Amino acid sequence: MRYHFLFKIAATVALVQCFHWLFPDGFEGARVGGFAAVWLLLLAAVRRDVRHSRAAWGAIAAAGVFAAMLVDNPGPLPWVLFWVALSVAALIPRVAGFDDAWRWAMRLLAHGASTPFALPFDLRRMGAIRGRGVSPARIAATLALPMIGGAVFLLLFAQANPLIYNAFSTIQLPGLWQLALWGVVAAMAWPAFRPRGGVLRWAARLSDPEPRIPGASLPSVLMALALFNLIFAVQNALDIAFLWSGAGLPEGVSAADYAHRGAYPLIVTALLAGVLALAMLRPGSASAGNRWARRMVTLWVAQNLVLVASSALRTIDYIDESMLTAWRIAALLWMALVALGLVLIGWRILAGKSARWLVNANALAAGIVLSVCGVVDLGAAAAAYNVRAQRPEAVDLGYLRWVGDGALLPVIALEQRPMDAVTRRKVRAVRFNLFADLTSRQAHWESWTLRGSRRLSAARALLGCAPSSPDPRVRTCDGIPTDMVQP
Repeated sequence: MRYHFLFKIAATVALVQCFHWLFPDGFEGARVGGFAAVWLLLLAAVRRDVRHSRAAWGAIAAAGVFAAMLVDNPGPLPWVLFWVALSVAALIPRVAGFDDAWRWAMRLLAHGASTPFALPFDLRRMGAIRGRGVSPARIAATLALPMIGGAVFLLLFAQANPLIYNAFSTIQLPGLWQLALWGVVAAMAWPAFRPRGGVLRWAARLSDPEPRIPGASLPSVLMALALFNLIFAVQNALDIAFLWSGAGLPEGVSAADYAHRGAYPLIVTALLAGVLALAMLRPGSASAGNRWARRMVTLWVAQNLVLVASSALRTIDYIDESMLTAWRIAALLWMALVALGLVLIGWRILAGKSARWLVNANALAAGIVLSVCGVVDLGAAAAAYNVRAQRPEAVDLGYLRWVGDGALLPVIALEQRPMDAVTRRKVRAVRFNLFADLTSRQAHWESWTLRGSRRLSAARALLGCAPSSPDPRVRTCDGIPTDMVQP
């Protein structure tokens, strides 16, 4: 047991050293994926229970996929997905199996919250291993004589021997900020090698995520469902009249305002309605076995689906009037997940499924969508759509510049379309800046990525050669040289 603890200490030190070697200047580039892969290999090396757990190997495989995503194109979402998979692999050997996504979400939350305290707590308990009484104070007392004496003799020899002095003068001790950074990395890595048992015991005591409405009786549920269905019918009728059929809006209300204003509040409404539907027809309650309650809640869920569809249509109409962005793609995906969740709620009520089934089904759908978003560059997809769907003069070049190298290929395609001379000058300036930025990053191994390499090769193939600058000075997204922009 003591040697296992020392192996985990050694793995933590190795990971800190790997971080120091890979990231002397910033946390970017394909090296992020390499660091993640080293962390994963060290976890499997020092944790015997992880190596012998089939469930853990499934999580390790998922973490390996997310590490590959980080090699291809590092970003916050792939890193969070990697950490989740790594943490599941570290925790699942100490759990009786995968119970439900609700408890695992709480385990991961507690696991992350305990991260800053795990390493100091274990180091403090280091002397209590098998009652040997080897405390940190005793270790310090044991090392005091050789360390202090050795330092004094080395200092004297350095003053007497120029060779020793020159050798020591080349040594650079780490600064306080470097030591603090190493401490943060060690604190992050340690809980995976030695997870806290209290986290698992706390999550095991959690009850099922079954929403309840205190004091709700069958008559109150029936009246509430009748009223809710009536209110939702009025809202859906207005959406069908003005949004779906294209009828004229009253004076003072524009189509853009009607489309954009209600998209997100309606999604919140649908989420609240889903929770209420689960609470009102909770298994074992009087309303769950009532035929009229089941019919009205089914109708209400169907009306919520129409509400979500109207929210999606509002967002699409707003995109048509302005432009597509990565966040609007994410909003449409979120709306699709809400719609799927409502369908699952309806099926859970009609088929008598458990709360665990509902939570796991929604978590699986969300995991699939997030994993796809970790692979697909939503900014590049939005840039390509805007270039195809809009006139060259209407494309927001400032947004394309903000997207970064993901917009390079769409901008090259835009440059090949017919347009006026002023617009062409602006497009060429944006294309030059994007190409120069990507070329500069790919020229250094610290910021090199697989996706960036593919994009740069594709851009060079489309351009035929390295592009020349339309102006030797770097330009803004309006095509104006930066030294001419007023502060």
